Amino acid sequence: METRAHGVPELSPPTVALLRRALVLGWRDFAAAPAFGILVAVLCLIAGWGMTALTVWAGHTFWLVLGVFGFPLAAPFAALGTYEVSRLRGMGERPSVGRVLRVLWAERGRQLPFLSALMMVALLFWFFLGHMIFALFLGLKPMTNIMSSADVFLSVDGLMMLGLGSAVGAGFGLLLYAMCVIGLPLLLDREVDYVTAMLRSISIVIANPVVMIGWAAMIAVLLFLAMLPAFLGLLVVLPWLGHASWHVYAGMRDS
Repeated sequence: METRAHGVPELSPPTVALLRRALVLGWRDFAAAPAFGILVAVLCLIAGWGMTALTVWAGHTFWLVLGVFGFPLAAPFAALGTYEVSRLRGMGERPSVGRVLRVLWAERGRQLPFLSALMMVALLFWFFLGHMIFALFLGLKPMTNIMSSADVFLSVDGLMMLGLGSAVGAGFGLLLYAMCVIGLPLLLDREVDYVTAMLRSISIVIANPVVMIGWAAMIAVLLFLAMLPAFLGLLVVLPWLGHASWHVYAGMRDS
């Protein structure tokens, strides 16, 4: 069992140059060891197709909208394995799918499951909150399928629903991002409790709002664009951003 350092390391402030370098290094990691990233992306792709098929079959495709906008909330959890691939490569070791899976399995006895569980609860809460906002504005409308009644969103109630839902979702997503952007890679890298990792992550976002919120916006836009072509863009974008996110943390740690 690998021995990891205890406590939160000194983390330098993030910069735009660091984010650019992280994107380059993330792409190199993906190109050098693509197996695990593609595996996770394929699972997300299948989940996206399944969610689409289920909501269309049930005639309640509004849930698909919630799923698309809620996916960035769960994306850091899906990218955990790519963090480990980049961590191993940074140590000069050769990652493999089996080795990464063994490391992630060993994490069940540490702190990562607690923060991951919070993320999953947050995603479920987003579905509940989004449905409540939908019901508040459009619950009495004769529309349940956005594929055949998309014009309802151009009504006054529809536009108000989209505005409020976007504002609430953005605030909710930003809070979750602040908890996890540094918290997840920190828990994978060091022996530290999840509350400390979460609070340290939030403090970094608060202290560096322009850079960190800019990084969040870029991730959200790239993930959204990746989902447009039947989720196929996730095969590249999800692992690339996962590797890059690790290098943001590692760059702050090692500067």
